[in-house]
Amino acid sequence: MTNSRILWADDEIDLLKPHIMFLKSKGYDVVTACSGRDAIELAEHEPFDLIILDENMPGLTGLETLPMLARVAPGVPVIMITKSEEENIMDQAVGNRIADYLIKPVNPNQILLSIKKNLHSNRLVSEQATTSYRQEFAEIGQAISCASSLADWQALYTKLVEWELKLASTDTNMDDLLEMQRIEANGEFNKFVKRNYRDWLEMESDDVERPLLSPDVFRRRVFPLLDRGEKVFFVLIDNFRLDQWETIKPMLADTFTIHESLYTSILPTATQYARNAIFSGLMPLQIEKMFPELWVDEESEEGKNLNESPLISTLIDRFRRHDRFSYTKINDSQGVERLTRELSTLGNNDLNVVVLNFIDMLSHARTELKMIRELASNNAAYRAITGSWFKHAGTIDLFRAIAARGYTVVLTTDHGTIRVDNPIKVVGDKNTNTNLRYKVGKNLSYNPKQVFEIKAPAAYGLPSPNLSSTYVFAGGRDFFAYPNNYNHYVQYYTDTFQHGGISMEEMLIPLVTLTPKTR
Repeated sequence: MTNSRILWADDEIDLLKPHIMFLKSKGYDVVTACSGRDAIELAEHEPFDLIILDENMPGLTGLETLPMLARVAPGVPVIMITKSEEENIMDQAVGNRIADYLIKPVNPNQILLSIKKNLHSNRLVSEQATTSYRQEFAEIGQAISCASSLADWQALYTKLVEWELKLASTDTNMDDLLEMQRIEANGEFNKFVKRNYRDWLEMESDDVERPLLSPDVFRRRVFPLLDRGEKVFFVLIDNFRLDQWETIKPMLADTFTIHESLYTSILPTATQYARNAIFSGLMPLQIEKMFPELWVDEESEEGKNLNESPLISTLIDRFRRHDRFSYTKINDSQGVERLTRELSTLGNNDLNVVVLNFIDMLSHARTELKMIRELASNNAAYRAITGSWFKHAGTIDLFRAIAARGYTVVLTTDHGTIRVDNPIKVVGDKNTNTNLRYKVGKNLSYNPKQVFEIKAPAAYGLPSPNLSSTYVFAGGRDFFAYPNNYNHYVQYYTDTFQHGGISMEEMLIPLVTLTPKTR
């Protein structure tokens, strides 16, 4: 029995007794009214969970009654029933935010379905999600055990994100179980990367077996579009994960046809390495050797991403291309608005590259500011802030303006982030870098069983700041902590979002092509 109270207003209410008896048999308490005035008076003095309203009543019509009901019973869903199929009446009803619109004659099951949709959908969706996840739990566990290719891991990670989003929007107790599977999956993914990463790098860039890695993005995804004569906006959102892409995707679906995929960030999954590899089409060691003036080593205090536009030039020149391009880095909403205004001046370019730094800044602010940490306390909150930024900071307007001008958009990132909560100790000298997910230095002290260590950086396309440099990477939700002031350090960084290491969240990242629907 539901015990939900329903107010049903219809000037022919006596003819609806079979319907009312049917609803009562389903456990609903149905109160009736013969006019709009009666309905308003009842709603003003009694609580109702839902109102069913006939549109064609003498005196106050349903449409006239609707705004008055909204004032006396705000938030109560209203189902409107009418004989009319006139579009303007439908438009007015929808414009007044009715919950549903049914056209007579209606049968009892139609009404019951609408009631369930509006009163019980959260519970029913939660129950169904719980049942479905329980059924898939064993399949996901099997997929974790059997994943043997990068395609397997991409499919598995996509499935885990789908369930995370589905369970986050429902009231279930499955979140902890899913989190356990995610931790298990990242543990196995870490082992998979350790076994295969060097092999990927040793493959020729045009080998069909080679995964799509950071240096391949322009050659394999951007240049073919330019070769077809398309004008391209390449938009890179720093620190952008698959679940965050899924959050903003519905906002773009009306404007673009979407082709989505994942590619693999190189290690370290950090801007200095992964993003520079994207824009140069080279591994970091190749950048250092071929363009030493454009490579900034770990020990330098200079910003690590100041040479992105020159690196793009080297990429275009190396492939003997003649693409005209622009490069814009945006750190705030004013920058988004400025670029939107300047789109007409960019029309002569074949390629326009845009870096959006909001999520990266949010990640750092969340670590450093208590208020931001509370606002983005978990993955769901982190996604919500991402969606709010995209919708309200002018970013969605920028994408719509780009679409209006017929540009194809390639939307991606250089790496994702992961929420860390397991400290592991490392010791290094004063020149060791500060990143919490990877360390590079000489004479590093650590437990080799806890990390992925690279003692021959050149074999992995990485430069060596010193002759004896070693790289070590944290996996899963681990982060590096120094023994000095250990407890304070651990408390400060636990549950922060970090990048640089090995996880599905950091390495398996969105690469999306958006084609304007109006073109």
